[in-house]
Amino acid sequence: MHRRLIAPGALAAASLMLAIPASAASFSPGAPGIGDPYYPDYGNGGYDVSHYDLRLKYQPATDELEGTATLLARTTQDLSRFDLDFLLDVSEVRVNGAKASFTTSGEHELEITPKSPLAKGTSVTVVVRYSGVPSSKQAYGFTSWHRTPDGGVGANEPEAAWWWFPSNDHPLDKATYDVSVLVPDGSQAISNGTLQSTSSRLGWTRWNWRSDKPQATYLATLAVGRFDLTTGTTDGGIPVVNAYSKDLGANAGAARASVERTGEIADWLSGYFGPYPFDALGGYVPNTTTGYALETQTRPFYSPRQFANGSNTSVVVHELAHQWYGDLVSVRGWKDIWINEGFARYAQWLWSEHEDEGTAQELADYVYASHPADDTFWTVRPGDPGPENQFDIAVYDRGALALQALRNEIGDEAFFAVLKGWPQKHAYGNASVADFQRYAEEVSGQPLAGLFDTWLFQPSKPGAPAARGAAIARGAQAPARPKSWKGIAATNDVHAG
Repeated sequence: MHRRLIAPGALAAASLMLAIPASAASFSPGAPGIGDPYYPDYGNGGYDVSHYDLRLKYQPATDELEGTATLLARTTQDLSRFDLDFLLDVSEVRVNGAKASFTTSGEHELEITPKSPLAKGTSVTVVVRYSGVPSSKQAYGFTSWHRTPDGGVGANEPEAAWWWFPSNDHPLDKATYDVSVLVPDGSQAISNGTLQSTSSRLGWTRWNWRSDKPQATYLATLAVGRFDLTTGTTDGGIPVVNAYSKDLGANAGAARASVERTGEIADWLSGYFGPYPFDALGGYVPNTTTGYALETQTRPFYSPRQFANGSNTSVVVHELAHQWYGDLVSVRGWKDIWINEGFARYAQWLWSEHEDEGTAQELADYVYASHPADDTFWTVRPGDPGPENQFDIAVYDRGALALQALRNEIGDEAFFAVLKGWPQKHAYGNASVADFQRYAEEVSGQPLAGLFDTWLFQPSKPGAPAARGAAIARGAQAPARPKSWKGIAATNDVHAG
């Protein structure tokens, strides 16, 4: 308990404060972060966004972007001020039609003070007019905007939105999207969801995309360049739009041979994870120099390097598996990344079984045997890896190994019931590793705390008794490398620059 002496000169001010109506005094700024311990300044407090309407104009030759973003939101507290995450130059902000004052702070905060305070539970319309050159902006020493010879691409994890639209940038605040982009004739604008329409006038073409299911901000994407587009429909009736840069060079054939199987793979995955959860599907391969792929909702981003050694259906399986594990059900906090990456990796193991290139059990045995006890691989805890190890290979491979241990513990019937039931239980929402453990216990009827602790949270290699108990690496000899391993390993840099 602390006592504070009030100087006499302050008494008048204190009396004045007491005279302010309680209702007015209750208004306070929204937090500059949503509360994620891995990234304290990501997202914002005080409101929830329900819809983003982004009306943009982009000039590929100069990387200049102009935009008007309209955000529909509802306040979750009495707000005197609130933040958006954004980096470009803002010229005007309006809140419920009235001009609002604004300033910037920190690495990526746009602070907005509305003309009148906003009561809790109020519907709010925020309009932000802005412009800038996304590739010229950095935060924390990096950029998530990829300049290409014929345009630019916004795609990264856990952040990409700041470079092209103002947002509440955390998976906890999902929203629907309309993205309308004006580009010079001859260029294409690729985004999420369904292509609603295109129209051309005076040398410019407008592309209108709609995502009508909740979508996390990091899963929103924009790519402008010169693309070849292909269209089709899955056996399940989902329209597919794929896009390939006209400048992929030697990687063009392998990229198409992989991504054109998107519909087939999505239908196959639905047998394990349940019906495909969105009304659009596809993928795009811009001519970036990056090495990673990303599960941007309904239309994953693939780097050309993913196809440098030939076709790579395994990476397509990985990113499409995320449509259920990561997109439909998103992390509650970034520490829950295992629910995204461990499951997408395990989908690759199931694809290996499907292709008769090695069973999931053989892959689990190989992973376990390939890393000796003193390998730092085992010091990463997939269930809470820390921000510095969020995309470490252990989150993927040890994460999938944990799923095989779970499968062996509860049996195939319960395991595959969990895989299919989990996306439905938390559809279009968020969940944690603890939530998953509880669900697996509920479905299987077994206590699983010990298994989850051993395989996800201990910073050491599970010993032989634990491995034998989970039916991992039971043989006396080192397991042979499964045929699929090389292809799966080729996707190990899916989140590396």
